[in-house]
Amino acid sequence: MQFLRTAFWVALVIVIMVFSVTNWTSVSINLWGGNQLITKLPIVVIVAFLAGSLPFWALHKATRWRLRRKLDTAERALAAAVPPVGMTTSPPAFDTPPSEILIAPSPREP
Repeated sequence: MQFLRTAFWVALVIVIMVFSVTNWTSVSINLWGGNQLITKLPIVVIVAFLAGSLPFWALHKATRWRLRRKLDTAERALAAAVPPVGMTTSPPAFDTPPSEILIAPSPREP
C-alpha cells in the first residue's frame, strides 16, 4: 500500500512539473481597487486547486474526528458493560471431577 501511495505522489509531481514547464507564461490577475498581480500561470492553477481542495480536506478531517470520538465512546461503554476476563458469571465448578461422581442406581422393578 505504501508503494502505491508513493507511486501516486511521484506521478502527480511529474504531471505538475510537465504542466508547469509547458505553460510557463505570465498572466495578469485583476485585484480590488484597480490593482493587478502579474504571476505565472502554473502558480495560479496550483493555488486555485489547493484553495478548492481546502474545504473538502477540512470536512474529511472533521468527519474522521467525529467518527473517532463515537468509536471511543462505544469502546468505553463496551468495556464498562463486559466483565474483566478473569471474572465469571457462571456458578463455581464442583471440586470433584465429573468422572468420579457416583450416580445412584435406579430402583429395579420386581
